[in-house]
Amino acid sequence: MLFVEANGARIPAIGLGTWELSGRPAARVVEQALRLGYRHIDTAQVYDNEREVGDGLRASGVRRDDVFLTTKVWTNHFAPHDLERSVKESLARLRLPSVDLLLLHWPNPHVPLAETLGALSHAKTMGLTRHIGVSNFTVALIEQAVALSAEPLVCNQVEYHPYLDQAKVRAACDQHGLALVAYSPIAKGRIKSDQTLAEIGRVHRKTAAQVCLRWLVQQNVAAIPRTSRIERLSENIEIFDFELSEDEMDRIAALANPKGRLTDFGFAPKWD
Repeated sequence: MLFVEANGARIPAIGLGTWELSGRPAARVVEQALRLGYRHIDTAQVYDNEREVGDGLRASGVRRDDVFLTTKVWTNHFAPHDLERSVKESLARLRLPSVDLLLLHWPNPHVPLAETLGALSHAKTMGLTRHIGVSNFTVALIEQAVALSAEPLVCNQVEYHPYLDQAKVRAACDQHGLALVAYSPIAKGRIKSDQTLAEIGRVHRKTAAQVCLRWLVQQNVAAIPRTSRIERLSENIEIFDFELSEDEMDRIAALANPKGRLTDFGFAPKWD
């Protein structure tokens, strides 16, 4: 397994995203992923599956210290006392004393960022999390967050796949030593019918999804594909035995288009 290193954190390059997974199937997928060799699991308060993620972790038999576990604070818990309370509730659901990475899930312009980051840093000094970071932050918000945070931020988790150009956000992350973690890395399955990715895949005897994930990892980006199917779990992690050429990397990057973003809500920031 490759790692993306950032401000003291070692983030496994491929992880399991758990958005929209719930109940016993969620616990089962987490357990299976860990047994297959995954060491990075991503959840969030708003996913309503932290309890199942914790159950899957325990059922796997993998040592807690060997797993990089992320959860995210929802935007209505950004006021300082509320943030701390909500994180303790997350840990109670996970039945763990701490997580490896705690993120602000989306920007919330209604609570001063300085206050929220103060509470996030405090959660780290209290030992509730080993590392802190942000998610869905724009270049301008990354700049603000880095300047305001008392503790080093280790990542910005954003939507990133071949159809969405994230060059500006990547450059801002690089500048401040932040890792970029890609959610929806296979564009919610849309890449499966992509001719360019299929063609490159044939050369390497890999699927379009594997080519796509390899493209991200070769940019020193961590990716957290979500799947509920065990066979896909195996496929998504088998990307460390081949390498894309510079020409192939460029061909994949050229797939980006202005309408490539798939996750956009009314409360989203003004994207770069």
